[in-house]
Amino acid sequence: MPVRADGLPATAAAGDPAPPPGLVVVGRFDQRAGYRVSRPRGADSWLFTWTTGGHGRLRQGTSGVLAGPGHLVVLAPGTPHGYGVAPGAPHWRFWWAHCQARPSWSPWLRPYGTGDGMYVVGPAPAALHGPVEAAFRRMRAAARWTGTGTPPVGTAEDDRVAVAHGSAARELALCALEEAVLLTAANTGNPGAGPGVDARIRRAEALIAADPGAPHTVRSLAAGVALSPSRFAHLFTEQLGRSPMRALREARLRHAARLLESTDLSVDRVAAASGFASPFHFHRVFRERYGTPPGAYRAEYGAGGAAAPGN
Repeated sequence: MPVRADGLPATAAAGDPAPPPGLVVVGRFDQRAGYRVSRPRGADSWLFTWTTGGHGRLRQGTSGVLAGPGHLVVLAPGTPHGYGVAPGAPHWRFWWAHCQARPSWSPWLRPYGTGDGMYVVGPAPAALHGPVEAAFRRMRAAARWTGTGTPPVGTAEDDRVAVAHGSAARELALCALEEAVLLTAANTGNPGAGPGVDARIRRAEALIAADPGAPHTVRSLAAGVALSPSRFAHLFTEQLGRSPMRALREARLRHAARLLESTDLSVDRVAAASGFASPFHFHRVFRERYGTPPGAYRAEYGAGGAAAPGN
């Protein structure tokens, strides 16, 4: 019996299974604080998410990421995963699609792998946000196509879930998703991308960028890229011009700045969420980096304030 959109839950919730394998399902959600989904056995299909507003927190196995506008996050099947509105964020608006990924997409996604089948592309340049969202709208319209005439035209306000039926609708929907994947992967700076940089060092930078607040150490990062701690620290510093811990501190400070700009978390909670064990140390290094204390930074660059400086 075919699965139809009206047979799926309007909103995924903790404990809800992923759509059955083989389907192409696409939708757009705008969820409020408290929204969480957990799948201890993962899914049988790939999950693609494209964030257009707010912030989401996604995890896959031991990998995790805070996704903001312009992030394409892809979760491969078969690994425990979960996602929801990021702590302290008021909402998370995002497109999502469950399907079987085309093999031709692997080379585009591989440089953005963070481990455990998670791929984090972004944030994409602002100029791409509109075209990528348009591709997701076309994907949803194609999924509703009956195979005769032209595919229906979706509107920005239409938040219904669509399930593709028939090979033509599925292929057309996958073509639109392929456009979104290609646009982001081809035009987003790859963490650590630089001529002559060892692939293992690029992967270590991707691990840091995907979850700056995690308790990374030289030893844990080295293990993640199959190097000894001493060899890893030497290669990292030699090729990138800064030590792994210096790069980690910079990533944590950028993460903290984004949280101050977009959430109402207390400054101490921002420090903890960004991986700083000591609020005093966080205040000191944040002021050194941005020239102002965290509270003053939020007052100037938080929601409704001025545009934040490049960080």
